[in-house]
Amino acid sequence: MSTAFITHPDCLLHNVGAWHPECPARLQAIEDQLIASGFSSHLLHIEAPLAQREHLERVHAAGYIQAIETTAPQSGLIHLDPDTAMCPHTFHAALRAAGAGVLATDMVISVEAETAFCNIRPPGHHAERGRAMGFCVFNNVAVAAAHALEHHGVPRVAIADFDVHHGNGTEDIFRHDERVLMVSTFQHPFYPYSGIDGRSERMVNIPLAAYSSGREFRAAVQEHWLPALERFKPEMLFISAGFDAHRDDDMAMLQLVEADYAWVTQQLKAVADKYAQGRIVSLLEGGYELHALGRSVATHLKVLAGL
Repeated sequence: MSTAFITHPDCLLHNVGAWHPECPARLQAIEDQLIASGFSSHLLHIEAPLAQREHLERVHAAGYIQAIETTAPQSGLIHLDPDTAMCPHTFHAALRAAGAGVLATDMVISVEAETAFCNIRPPGHHAERGRAMGFCVFNNVAVAAAHALEHHGVPRVAIADFDVHHGNGTEDIFRHDERVLMVSTFQHPFYPYSGIDGRSERMVNIPLAAYSSGREFRAAVQEHWLPALERFKPEMLFISAGFDAHRDDDMAMLQLVEADYAWVTQQLKAVADKYAQGRIVSLLEGGYELHALGRSVATHLKVLAGL
């Protein structure tokens, strides 16, 4: 079986200025690296649909969704917070990003693909139930996980987040849902200055100090993530795949390299093979140094595809 690679040209149209690190070139860098490495032809390329209102309302307040739609500008930019802006194309891009996760979930559960990667933007894991922040409008991984839970009736899902920033939005949405385990690592103290309070057996958030390397990251996964995943026995696995903890990415100060992303993907794949029939949906979050991003995603995808 193949690995699905889900994206859409609409995700390139979300553009809030040449100065902004969350730029269209991120997706292009990933696709260019896949082509250059000869790996692109091994993937099943699929266009993302638009997420429907029912998909979004599983994790976001109805009033928030309506406000995002009505706020979308006809021209220029509108800021939702100091970091998060909308251009005239942002709303549709965000619907595609969330829709990619829904389709990926459908494909993996129906065994049309064994695993899936969503090459999407805007990212999602900072978006809370009723608030946009940190470049994120809709919480794409939460939408996908909720689709597995509510539409497909998967009893337990796990979300692994190795972005350099804590996925506060994902925690906000699922903190009280006993069907969801969240395991994460993140630089701390660092934006969004969360993830320390409220930790529990289902919110396994492991802070890493600035300049931590793969050694500390791997120890956190081995000592905290893997035991929690073993206890929880998830029947589907989702990944908030942020690559901004790479040592070449100057948005933060962790020191991971491609081998670390390959290793953690292998660990998660082993858990999925043991408990979840191999079912993994991975969704792009951060990663802003274009060369490092392209290389890291290619490495991540090769492990997901079993190559």
